[in-house]
Amino acid sequence: MKLGLVIEGGGMKCAYTAGVLDRMLDDEIRPDYVIGVSAGAACGASFVAGQRGRNRRFFVDYVTDPDYMGMTAFRRSGDFFNLEYIYQNMTGKDGKDPLDYDAIMKNPAQLWAVATDAETGEAAYFTKKDLSPTDYSVYMASCAIPVACHPVRIGEHLYYDGGCSDSIPVRRALEAGCDKVIILLCRPKDTVRSPEKHRRLYHSLLSRYPALVHNLDTRHERYNAVLKASRRLEEHGHALILAPHEELQITTYTKDPGQLQGLYDTALREYDQDREKLLEFIGA
Repeated sequence: MKLGLVIEGGGMKCAYTAGVLDRMLDDEIRPDYVIGVSAGAACGASFVAGQRGRNRRFFVDYVTDPDYMGMTAFRRSGDFFNLEYIYQNMTGKDGKDPLDYDAIMKNPAQLWAVATDAETGEAAYFTKKDLSPTDYSVYMASCAIPVACHPVRIGEHLYYDGGCSDSIPVRRALEAGCDKVIILLCRPKDTVRSPEKHRRLYHSLLSRYPALVHNLDTRHERYNAVLKASRRLEEHGHALILAPHEELQITTYTKDPGQLQGLYDTALREYDQDREKLLEFIGA
């Protein structure tokens, strides 16, 4: 059986994701295929590296660092989330909290990250072959929220957040041959996503990227459709959705370490409640 793990993005809501992934490491659950979007992609990298606690540090311990996120970071970098600081200065081999590149490469699991081509609006899928110990531009690209961040250049292309094109890449996992898929969300699984807010703002600021703007306008439709399809997969035993049991009181941009630690702790507790169901699903 080929087991897949699909990890949704959600900015600081991924403190929940961090808790679930740490519990999965505790239970030695090792998917064969891991694909993540935005902050979920970065979480997936730490998970495949086996670095328990690293995701928690990035969503709780470091959020008060003025270079990490917020107005100081914006003044210094031009981005609300200082992606270069997070994914190069902190994450690189000589950084404050480096990603274990060697462990990722030694792990036989496939590791993918989703970004969105700014020009075409189409999803781009990057593998561990696109990483290096000193260059994690893939995660910068996957996390580059339009308007809040500049696009990230990789090769000849500019990229924005993967959630603009493929928020929950379940189909990609199935096309890769996964027989069963764990779908890790940071919103309840019965969520109905609403149209994007601030349309006038992003229509103006992103006018040079009409395909991307169209994607943002219709993102809620694609999201709701794939979530509905995911629930059907779960009903037929092909997927298991791990998601918050209740609507979160955390936003994409929350900076309060206490709230974020509380969300992480909630994830640990809810994972324990869902644990037997998960182990049964994977046949452990």
